[in-house]
Amino acid sequence: MHSEKQLSTKIDANVPTAARMYDHYLGGKDNYAADRAACAELDKVVPSTRRLAVNNRRFLQRVVRTLTQEYGIRQFLDHGSGLPTQDNVHQVAQSIDPTAHVVYVDNDPMVLVHGRALLEQDERTTVIHADMRETDAIFSHPDTQRLIDFTQPVAVLFNSVFHCIPDSDTDGPSAVVQRVTERLAPGSYLLMCQLVSEDAKVRDFVTNFMDQATQGHWGRVRQEKDVEALFDGLDILEPGLVEVSTWRPDSEVAPRQLTQEWIEFGGVARLP
Repeated sequence: MHSEKQLSTKIDANVPTAARMYDHYLGGKDNYAADRAACAELDKVVPSTRRLAVNNRRFLQRVVRTLTQEYGIRQFLDHGSGLPTQDNVHQVAQSIDPTAHVVYVDNDPMVLVHGRALLEQDERTTVIHADMRETDAIFSHPDTQRLIDFTQPVAVLFNSVFHCIPDSDTDGPSAVVQRVTERLAPGSYLLMCQLVSEDAKVRDFVTNFMDQATQGHWGRVRQEKDVEALFDGLDILEPGLVEVSTWRPDSEVAPRQLTQEWIEFGGVARLP
């Protein structure tokens, strides 16, 4: 298990992180040369990654808007939230209902620094420095307890993060999902998606490259069937589990994933 106390608060500019690489792909400025170099190497084998990152971000925004507008959700717990960009979860939710509460969780110390600076004026939103696998620490954290009422439905977000953790009986994606769902009220929702590929060479290359680049802060690229297994026993919202740019697109001309060497795959489900 990975406790909050073990997390480093030191920012190492020489070791890429998934959060900063994602920030670079989204056009952000909170990244270093090492992150940009890692992205450039990745692009040589999986050139669709920038489009994939942008489409993933838009998917997250559509999900939050849908859950707030159509399903009445007013509290969000965002695991592995990454660096603040434009139209973050709290901004999308609070544009619909200003009383919406959001707790961001990330183990990257840079996320903590930038997030807390951004959110100083927002008493309904906070950032917790924790590993997404530390369910007990996250749910019992004073800020989580202050902002989230777990007797009421909550949307728990695992957006493009499960590929960052390896398989494990106690800390792998399925174990984390089980621990989280046990603590949620009926009528809660889970967003779950991750990078997948049906091409074994792509899976192996990206898994090995990211594991080395991030010095072990990586899990693996999986297959669609692995993501499908996470949704067992949950009521999956339409249109089901899909490549995320096709999840309730805003229009027929919305950007789609152009190539399929790897895709972001998943969806949203409701706890019965």
